Amino acid sequence: MTQESASNGLTLDKAYKVCRSIARREAKNFYYAFIALPSARRNAICSIYAFMRRADDLADDESFSIADRRVHLDAWLAGWRSVCQGEPTADPVFMAVRDATTRFKIPLSLLDELVAGVTMDLDRADSGAPDTYATFADLYRYCYLVASVVGLVCIRIFGYSDPRAEKLAEETGIAFQLTNILRDVAEDAARNRVYLPLEDLASHHVPLDSLLHRPQGAPPTAEERALLVDLALRAENYYRSAEALLPYIDAESRPAMQVLVSIYHALLNRIERADFDVFSTRASVPLRQKLAILAVGLTRMTWARLSA
Repeated sequence: MTQESASNGLTLDKAYKVCRSIARREAKNFYYAFIALPSARRNAICSIYAFMRRADDLADDESFSIADRRVHLDAWLAGWRSVCQGEPTADPVFMAVRDATTRFKIPLSLLDELVAGVTMDLDRADSGAPDTYATFADLYRYCYLVASVVGLVCIRIFGYSDPRAEKLAEETGIAFQLTNILRDVAEDAARNRVYLPLEDLASHHVPLDSLLHRPQGAPPTAEERALLVDLALRAENYYRSAEALLPYIDAESRPAMQVLVSIYHALLNRIERADFDVFSTRASVPLRQKLAILAVGLTRMTWARLSA
């Protein structure tokens, strides 16, 4: 037991247990992929998820003003940076993430970028104007910070040796985030956020107000549906990068990556099969389908271990 764990009662095992609990409770799609990882990698990725979840929660807590949320986030980041410099901590997430970043050689700059994605939402909310993105290039930058960076962290935990994996991981994150954006169009609009690029709204003759102020549950118009189809086609293109990434990942981690890609792609497929009506109901992958995907992943994981 380290001096730190002896002084405050928190051990590394307990810290990782807390992170696993957070991931199990909150990571609706991610956690099924985590299960298909060997334990050390599973612990690490759960700690990263817990870190990301905490940053997100601090930024999105609408019981506080934007200014207060920024103060809380800054204080939390100051605590994290102290831990990075070797200060002892009683925060289980910080303890676990510090171990994970050291063990798997994860650049701390990636975590800084992840938090930068969170603060983008805070900065834009300050104006009171709708949170929008003018072009797809602008949206890509946002998706990079909140999703691609997660992918770049994940592949360091999964293991890879060819640097070509990094661009593919970046684009895999874009595929996942575009899927999230499609699923959450109605929910985001209710929070004064429209992530569909304004240039795309204009080209499809969709007024911004039709998304921000629409009758609850009203199905998409023909123009709105065409807009959503175009974003889905972009996501489908990026899912090709997800498939191309798989061979670059260490064999024992590959099943987890396959589970993650399969669940997210299944979510996009459900949106497509619902004819892009993302306003009446929020699309999700049924539990039985997730479990079936996980079962395949666990079988592949067992086979990978036996073949090693």
